[in-house]
Order: sequence, then C-alpha cells, then structure tokens
Amino acid sequence: MEALKACYGDGSSDSDSESAPSIPTTASSAVFMPLPPPPISLLDPPKFLGPVDLQIGQKTRVRSFPHGDGNYALHVYIPINISSPSKKELAAFLKKFSSQEPSLNVIDVDVPLNILCQNDEKLEQVALGREFHISLGRTVPIRVHQIDSVVSMLRQKLQTQHQYWIDFNKWEVFVNDDHTRTFLSIEVVQGGLVEITKQIEAVNTIYRLHNLPEFYKDPRPHISLAWALGDIAHSLKKVVDEEMQCAVGKSLKCIFSCKFKGIECKIGKKTYTICKISDGR
Repeated sequence: MEALKACYGDGSSDSDSESAPSIPTTASSAVFMPLPPPPISLLDPPKFLGPVDLQIGQKTRVRSFPHGDGNYALHVYIPINISSPSKKELAAFLKKFSSQEPSLNVIDVDVPLNILCQNDEKLEQVALGREFHISLGRTVPIRVHQIDSVVSMLRQKLQTQHQYWIDFNKWEVFVNDDHTRTFLSIEVVQGGLVEITKQIEAVNTIYRLHNLPEFYKDPRPHISLAWALGDIAHSLKKVVDEEMQCAVGKSLKCIFSCKFKGIECKIGKKTYTICKISDGR
C-alpha cells in the first residue's frame, strides 16, 4: 500500500498535491521521453538517381524577375531531345569539362556534374536524358488576363511551320543578364538557324503587342547542358577553347542533330502546344 501511495498519491485533491509532490517514477518520466528518430529511409531522395540526389538543392538560384501575385512566367521554346547515339559523345565532353571546372551542375536537376561523371549510365540518363529547350523569347512575367491572348496569337502566328533539321555545331558559354549564372551550351550556327530566327521574330511580334520585352537583338539559338553560380564565363570559355583545339578545322562539325517537331509555351506550371509537326509532314 505504501508503495502505491508513493507512486500514485493517497487520493487527496489536486490542491493537496502542491504540498506533497509525488516522487517521479519510471512510468511518469516515460511520458516526457522524446520520440524515436524517423526511419532513415525517409531521408532518402528518389531512388532513380541514388546517392547523387543528396546534392540536389544545395545551390542557390535567383529568379530573373520578382514574384508577384497574379504574375505567371511565360516561356516559348522548341523542345529538344538528344538521341541515344549522340549522348555517348556528349557525355565524353561533359566529363572533360567537369574535370577542369568542378563547379558545374546539371541543368534543372542541379546535381553536381562531377558526381554524375562517376557513373556513365547516370550521366547519360540524368544529364542528357531530359528534354532541353531552344528559347524563342525571353522568360517574362505576364498577367492572368493576358494568357489566352498570348497563346491564341502564338498559335495563329506559328501554325504553318514545317519540319526541318536542327544542327548543333558549337560548344559555347553564356551568362544570364544579371550575371548570377553561367551556362555551358551547344549553339546552332548552321542548319536550322534561318528557320529558328524567323520563329523568334514571330514571337517578338506577339511580345510587342503585349508590351513584353523582346528577345536579344542578335539571337544565338542554343540548348544549355550545365550551369555554375556566378559569372565564370572567362574560365569556362578557356576550358571549352582548350577542348575544342583538338578539333581544329572542324569547328562547325555537327555535334548532334535533331528534327524540329514543334513549339511549346509554358505559362506558370501549364504547358501549351503551339504547333506540332508529325514525322510525315
């Protein structure tokens, strides 16, 4: 009985408990023990990349324009997919670039390129297996009431497109307008350049009608494969030039080609098909 009183008290009221506090016991202290840690599996990122996913998100991005309520980011582009045979050659170049410039990261996935270079399969799958974009206009904010008008005019202006080949001929380095990121890219300098330039002009016309900033005066169509924080154009360009010296006299050699298959427009999180070209067209 005395033991029970020691553990649970003698049945007196709550007011009495202040003058005769009960002795802490194992049972009562267990209530305040911290919860066990979560299973370590909860900390694992998606499995398709393995351990390299742990590097995702460690880099800081800067928005090209401030976020505002009712604003939606507009991006008009040609979707590009790299064929399997071309991936192996591109992967070999990425390894060389990464070994000399370790600050490079994969576009969009934001995994350090030198991590992926340790595994050929993941390098091709993650760095080169995604959809790339040739921009036909600046990425700019538009208001919700402009969306239908922009999409409708883009479709009307660009609906009569025909299939053509796009040749990516040249490794190049680009820096964004505010010099917060540097990009390792492949530029279109021959096949497809005339057609893409005309498409950019059409998009510029629609941008002007909506008081949106037009594309660069001398557009240089390209896709970007990797990026680095800050403006490292000088050092990265030096690396690119050194690698390209091995191909003296072949500076315009086609790195890879693909067919133009259409134009898309992304506004916020929604993607609109502006025109789509079938293989037989």
